[in-house]
Amino acid sequence: MSEWWTYRPSDFLMFAPRAYWRLFELQNEAWWPAQLVFLLLTLALMVGLWCRHTPSLRAGTAGFALAWVFVAVTFLAHRYAPINWAASGFAWAFGAQALGLVVLALRHRLRATLSQARRQIGLVLLMWATLVHPLLPLAVDRPWMQAEVLGLAPDPTAIATLGLLLAIDADSSLLLWLLRVGAMVWLVASAATLATMGSALAVVPLAAVLLALAAVWWGRAAR
Repeated sequence: MSEWWTYRPSDFLMFAPRAYWRLFELQNEAWWPAQLVFLLLTLALMVGLWCRHTPSLRAGTAGFALAWVFVAVTFLAHRYAPINWAASGFAWAFGAQALGLVVLALRHRLRATLSQARRQIGLVLLMWATLVHPLLPLAVDRPWMQAEVLGLAPDPTAIATLGLLLAIDADSSLLLWLLRVGAMVWLVASAATLATMGSALAVVPLAAVLLALAAVWWGRAAR
């Protein structure tokens, strides 16, 4: 017991970083060209948000619910769980998040927020998750095929969903908040995992959470 102080967080990691990044390569190979489908759908959603087109908000929210289910089943349960027992629990949590998004899309009235701070930061997060996040492997000298793509990988899916949930208002503010918190919980957990692996990319999901909290604070301060 006297040697516990010598342990580092990485000593408790259940998998090698190389094995973790390889999961994304396998995911991309298995589901090509689904990446293009998710890209086009998200770009259409961003146009709808920019134009304040209410029907596209409902469709986009339902589409993101499908993305959370897809990630839960194909990535978390099928690929990540064999090397990390906690991934099975997160797969169920992703399923619950998807159900909440379905309820939000089908049972509640949605509209583009009047808060400029929330709308702008929401769009920034959506653009990051869709266009920039997949390019991060190139910044850290990893193969491009290990890109994390919205709809196939959890981080960009959570970041984009958080962006959408910031950019809209609903007649159920409680459900909207619960869904935002659900996305942020995953991003904090992902940041902790990446930090434990010694990856500089840990700042990305953490920055998304901090930006979201700042957007909410600025939106309230502007009232």
